Parts: sequence; structure tokens; C-alpha cells
Amino acid sequence: MQLNPGIIKGESFTDERGTIRYANDFYMQEIKRMYVIEHPDSSVIRAWQGHRKEQKWFFVVEGGFEIHLVLPDNWSNPSQNLPVISYNLFAENNEVLHIPGGYANGIRALKDNSKLLVYSDFDIKTAAEDNYKFDKNFWYKWA
Repeated sequence: MQLNPGIIKGESFTDERGTIRYANDFYMQEIKRMYVIEHPDSSVIRAWQGHRKEQKWFFVVEGGFEIHLVLPDNWSNPSQNLPVISYNLFAENNEVLHIPGGYANGIRALKDNSKLLVYSDFDIKTAAEDNYKFDKNFWYKWA
């Protein structure tokens, strides 16, 4: 059964000691690894990469990202006219985007020096065996 992508809302608390950003409803039992993607500006496009089984969770640490998702109908020869689901995530909104297995994603920074924290439920070896790449303009024409 295919799960739908979705946002896990976070919050923040500020007092004289500073600010704490958190997403208490983001349960991390399935996480096996994490990494950070940094884009110096909005000219860098990382697209399209997908996983039939691996799940990802995206959290913007700094700046903002546009994230586009597609559910390929065939991993070897997908249709080009599939619907694209789009999200704009910004650090100040404290949101975690959950991407279930079965989706391809494309990302681009909306602000200079943006940083995206990515969590995965696969170790690196297993993830490499479940990795599919497509041309950056296959499903979405980046402006």
C-alpha cells in the first residue's frame, strides 16, 4: 500500500536564552542515517532521484527549498506526464516533509546558502540498490 507524502508540523519556543525549534510529532524509530544537502544559490537543481522502497524525511535547517515529488508509474520507463506534487519548505516554519518509498524527488534552494537535513530509513548500501535517476527536466520545467 502506497503512503502519501505529508508535512509534520513543528513549532518553536523563544525566551531570553534563545530559540528552540522542534518537531515533537516526528518519530524517528525508522531512521538509519542522515545527511545535509547545501545549495549555495537557486541555480543548483538536484533532480530527479527516486526510491521504490526507501523513505526520506526533509527538514530545512537554513533558508528554503522547493521540493517536487512524482509517483513513477514504471521505474524503467515512466510516463512523462505524471502529476507533480510541490512543497515549499522554509527553516522558520519548522516542518518535516515525509516522502514515502515509491516517489522520485527534485529539489532547488529558494534562498542562497540553504541547507536541507535529510533522514533515511535505509543504510547507504541498501539505498544505493534502490536508487533511480532521471533527467532534471523529465517531469518539471525548472524556472
